[in-house]
Amino acid sequence: MTDPDSDRALLARIRAGDKSACAECIEIHSPGLYRVALRVLGDEAEAEDALQETFLSAFKAIASFDGRSGLNTWLYRIVYNAALMRVRKQRPTVSVDEPMLDDDGAEMPRQLFDWCCLPEPDFDSKETRTQLDRAIGELPEKLKAVFVMRELEGLSTEETAQALDVSLEVVKTRLHRARLWLRERLSAYFVELAREHSVEG
Repeated sequence: MTDPDSDRALLARIRAGDKSACAECIEIHSPGLYRVALRVLGDEAEAEDALQETFLSAFKAIASFDGRSGLNTWLYRIVYNAALMRVRKQRPTVSVDEPMLDDDGAEMPRQLFDWCCLPEPDFDSKETRTQLDRAIGELPEKLKAVFVMRELEGLSTEETAQALDVSLEVVKTRLHRARLWLRERLSAYFVELAREHSVEG
């Protein structure tokens, strides 16, 4: 999260042609933007390219940025769109497995499981984080964007809505669906983990 006053001052310096302000902007915002691009693309080199495109696009269009949202929110929107364009270029045109889609085009969960009885340390293990990272990488695009910005980058619901150019209700709905989707996707892993604990206990 960045300070709005600092962002406004930085924005004014960038608009005034201060090159050190551009470098400062890149240094401040790159880590979060890169994480979003990496989550959407799942490839470090592609994420780096999307990040570079983001700053090139942002500095080129800085004069037209109206400032209704924060600088970071605007940059998140640009990096998400840049990453999404790359995903769409990579995607095969024919799907052989039709998922269940909701009105928003997001894949719906088919079955839910209860993970209530797992010990807390299991949720913080390297293997669990790897499983979670993989599942997040497989989230449908629209759900992934909201989940990454809200849950991983810590943007507010309003900032996420501004970054993705959707309503607050859409953000809340997609976040809920993302959680359900992840819960379903990770169920087999956690059910097996719970079974191992019951055998050990």
